[in-house]
Amino acid sequence: MEQGRGARRPGAAPLALLLALAALAALVGCDTAARPADPALHEVQALLDRHAEALLDRDETAWLAAADPSYKAAARAEFRRLAAVPLAGWRYRVTGVDRTGEGRLTARVERGHRVEGYDRGPLDAGRVMELAERDGRWYVTGERPAEGAPVRLWEQGEVTAVRGARSLVLGVGQDRARLAEIARLADRAVPAVDAAWSPQWARRVLVLVPASLDDMGGLLAADGSQYRGIAAVTTGETERRADAPADRVIVNPDAYGVLGGFGRQLVLTHETVHVATRAHTSPSTPVWLSEGFADWAAYRGGDRTPAQAAPELRRAVRAGELPAALPEDADFGFDGDAEALARAYESGWLACALIADRWGEDRLTAFYREVGAHPGRDGAVENALRKVLDTSPEEFTAKWRAYLRDKLA
Repeated sequence: MEQGRGARRPGAAPLALLLALAALAALVGCDTAARPADPALHEVQALLDRHAEALLDRDETAWLAAADPSYKAAARAEFRRLAAVPLAGWRYRVTGVDRTGEGRLTARVERGHRVEGYDRGPLDAGRVMELAERDGRWYVTGERPAEGAPVRLWEQGEVTAVRGARSLVLGVGQDRARLAEIARLADRAVPAVDAAWSPQWARRVLVLVPASLDDMGGLLAADGSQYRGIAAVTTGETERRADAPADRVIVNPDAYGVLGGFGRQLVLTHETVHVATRAHTSPSTPVWLSEGFADWAAYRGGDRTPAQAAPELRRAVRAGELPAALPEDADFGFDGDAEALARAYESGWLACALIADRWGEDRLTAFYREVGAHPGRDGAVENALRKVLDTSPEEFTAKWRAYLRDKLA
């Protein structure tokens, strides 16, 4: 399952709202001009810059120099948990400070990190930091995620790292042997994805394995219960930036743990497809296409028949409940009927299988890229159907429904 970081389907704001925001910005600008920024903002920024440098230098003494005595134990624990994470970058950007009392303040901070060999740019998250002033210097007394921000893996416990040939697996509360197995399966996924897509991607996978379903929710800044039956998700930037951080494949240890060998490989190959296709997946890409293509690539070359791999859709077709249209994005929600969710995935997969069978695999990948390159959701699929497959939505839907009857009835 693919999950973008940030707004996935940006829309246009009403004109009245834009005018109101413009007016508010003008008022804020006047206020800012009248009242200079609190000098503590620059002092805190300098402190945190030194703090970041100490971490990258692996200088524990310098790292602890920023911590108040009451916070040193927590700061030391974070420093040591981060020892297993191969960091190429760590930064803080202070966006504002609020005085909370004599010699005390709260800082709003964007904290970013880069994993060596994976992230081209920092993966940022909002933080709230409490500081106290002593003898003319500021010291950190506490830190927590900002409202709605994720909890990072090392904040959940001691991290174990396992490197594969094409993967890095970071886990908390997991046996090293289990993490090594995940690394092996991720390594196998890379050439399988190359064969279905193209080698023009990073060809490496970063996998996070939390200790529990609730911890998975923390990594995603969401209620973990909504991912109960989902073995893994992939998060990534929906904006196309040269300095975007790498996607993270986040494993649900509960759902993944009950799968057999085939299922585990299928899940990691599916998620690796999302990593590979990220640059060509955009808000214009419907979920049926992104998820269907990932399933098609994961099943490609195997011996599973559509009847075996699409049991829920097969039951519906045999019961005379042939779907009338391809699934909508909302049909892929985690909080609905599990069987309906399965039918949505199976429908997307068989739509992509139809394109590969009837028009060829090269046309399928070209279709995916063409949809993602469209400037907006409206008309994206219609344009690609016409341009790449020389067909219309109506004709394609009819062919897809006939394909379902042929393969599943």
